[in-house]
Amino acid sequence: MPEIKLAIDAMGGDNGPSIVIDALCQLINEGTPHHFLVVGQHDSVIPLLSQYKLDEHPQVTFVHADQVVEMDEKPGQALRAKPHSSMSIALELLAKGEADGVVSGGNTGALMAKAYFQLKTLPGVLRPALMAALPNQLGGRSYLLDLGANASCDSETLFQFGVMGSVAAQILEDISSPNVSLLNMGEEEIKGNDVVKNAALRLASSEHVNYTGFVEGNHLFSGKADVIVCDGFVGNIALKSCEGLATLIVDQLKSALMSHWMYRLFFRFLQKRTQKSWDRLKPDHYNGASLIGLRGVVIKSHGSANAKAFGSAIRQAITEAQAQLPERIKDRVESVLLEQH
Repeated sequence: MPEIKLAIDAMGGDNGPSIVIDALCQLINEGTPHHFLVVGQHDSVIPLLSQYKLDEHPQVTFVHADQVVEMDEKPGQALRAKPHSSMSIALELLAKGEADGVVSGGNTGALMAKAYFQLKTLPGVLRPALMAALPNQLGGRSYLLDLGANASCDSETLFQFGVMGSVAAQILEDISSPNVSLLNMGEEEIKGNDVVKNAALRLASSEHVNYTGFVEGNHLFSGKADVIVCDGFVGNIALKSCEGLATLIVDQLKSALMSHWMYRLFFRFLQKRTQKSWDRLKPDHYNGASLIGLRGVVIKSHGSANAKAFGSAIRQAITEAQAQLPERIKDRVESVLLEQH
């Protein structure tokens, strides 16, 4: 297996470099053979690398960055005023071929803007999309895109999202012909606006996509579709709504279980018997959204991720880099363009 080099933005996220270095230490101790270019400010990162005994480790190289993109900074401001930020330098390493992928937990809007301008989209790709994996009832994972990179899309862009998502699911989940659906307000063909209807016609007429029709929001986790396509406005609201509901359920469950000692005892028993199921549903396992359609692997970690979750984002980057996902998407898009002509 060839060594993968990842550029890690150590300054991004709500918790700063401590989470990033902790995640790297865990991965290296687990035996990962890959190399990490840790990009950040010297005074913040070097002491942590020393603390975790990674300052002279052969798998870790420190790259200094003068600037940091703040989590609440406007993307346009970050793009213009901070060309020497840890985020920019990590993306520059990828653009120059000195890294095989980038992982950042920083400002989402800034990361998308900088990645778009520094890496550019693949030939024929109209817009990049933010894609994340969701656990489904069949025991696998479904992919939802776009999650906010594009607030509004035309039908051709949604069609391309379906193509790119299909390639991702085929490679990352080893599915020969992934089911691709459009997220809509109903499953009937007459439902939805003209953009969604036209995108459905485009997907249904392509031999490169296994289009299976519309799905509603209540099927996001059913496994009915391997790839679920929507614009970024709808996708972001759908995902955040699911996260909010999950938080509510967990909080209510904890409150109920703590109300009596018998409930607590029963929960401990139940937790042991269903540990594998609980583990599969932990958000840590699904951290890491892919910015696909670019000329390189870019993974966005959740800003509030802990070390274990950030490690999941790094693993996602390694998997996509090993699979050469951007190249595979490029080949499929070229085939689609030939089909159109």
